[in-house]
Amino acid sequence: MTSDAESTPTSARELSPRAVGGAPAATRTALRSTVSAPTPRWSRRRGVVGVFAALAAAGLAAAYIGPLSATVTRADATELDPVSLYATTISDAQSLLAASRSGDGLGRDAITYSVYVTPKPTPTPTPSASGGATESGSSGWTPPFVSPDPGTAQAIAYAMVQERGWGDGEFACLVALWNKESGWRVNAYNAGSGAYGIPQSLPGSKMASAGSDWETNPATQIAWGLGYIGGRYSSPCGAWDHSQSTGWY
Repeated sequence: MTSDAESTPTSARELSPRAVGGAPAATRTALRSTVSAPTPRWSRRRGVVGVFAALAAAGLAAAYIGPLSATVTRADATELDPVSLYATTISDAQSLLAASRSGDGLGRDAITYSVYVTPKPTPTPTPSASGGATESGSSGWTPPFVSPDPGTAQAIAYAMVQERGWGDGEFACLVALWNKESGWRVNAYNAGSGAYGIPQSLPGSKMASAGSDWETNPATQIAWGLGYIGGRYSSPCGAWDHSQSTGWY
């Protein structure tokens, strides 16, 4: 005796026509539907073929993409190759050097340079403490100041120098200058040139513009002489410097 599972066929091969014909009507209907719509079964061969197909597709893709990526990598490496960049730079430098040596306008001789030198400022002269010019002369000697004796021609000159705003240094230059010219003598006369008086006016008659007593009055001669010095040399020390360098003033 068998169970229902064992008595029910599972495929068309297990059902014979005889078995179908001898079964009840309901059973025959179920058996016919089973025979007409067989249940699909998994094929081991079909699965193996699918696996091999997938592996083949993957291998083909790897074989195609691998050389392509390697080519791109080699191209990028070629563009960024440090050795190639260094060689190109050296070649450009050598070409520039050869062009400059060939005289095509890039050489050092073809360039004109202009140099601007800032001019030095002119120093401003500093006035001396005595209020006059520098008492120096070409010899470098500065006359010393000596107070004049009262009532002398030098005392008269000293007062006039102070009235003009000149200091003791200027008076010292004046004393040295007229010592050299006339020794401060009112009647000093130079027979060779015709100069006369303390300032050695040439001719002596020029001193008449300061007074008619120009021949005998030391004050008249001194007044004229200081006016001449101030108008031509600005100060007694200026006249002294000129006299030291040229021999006259």
